[in-house]
Amino acid sequence: QVQLVESGGGLVQAGETQKLSCAASGSIFSINVMGWYRQAPGKQRDLVATITAAGTTNYADSVKGRFTISSDNAKNTVYLQMNDLKPEDTAVYYCNAAVKTTRWDNRNLYWGRGTQVTVSS
Repeated sequence: QVQLVESGGGLVQAGETQKLSCAASGSIFSINVMGWYRQAPGKQRDLVATITAAGTTNYADSVKGRFTISSDNAKNTVYLQMNDLKPEDTAVYYCNAAVKTTRWDNRNLYWGRGTQVTVSS
């Protein structure tokens, strides 16, 4: 099995910064992409950013220029540096990873349980 654990959430004021981390552990042969998603109350879960094992990144328009996704492949860890936070960034942030548990398996998508980020105005 594969587990993803997020950390780094909390309460911040508008304009401040926060960094999230997500570590994957368990039966991991390879990870080809990791990402961050967020879900605000009453809304669907939306993409924030993704990063491939080769380092290619993709961002939602709403966070471009403010958020930076990075990863440490050796540690199976993905980070989300969030700058200039706004109240509309308030949400539960989830990480995911596309993982092969053996050389012969198909990739499966695993999710963390989420971490709350609250931005006060």
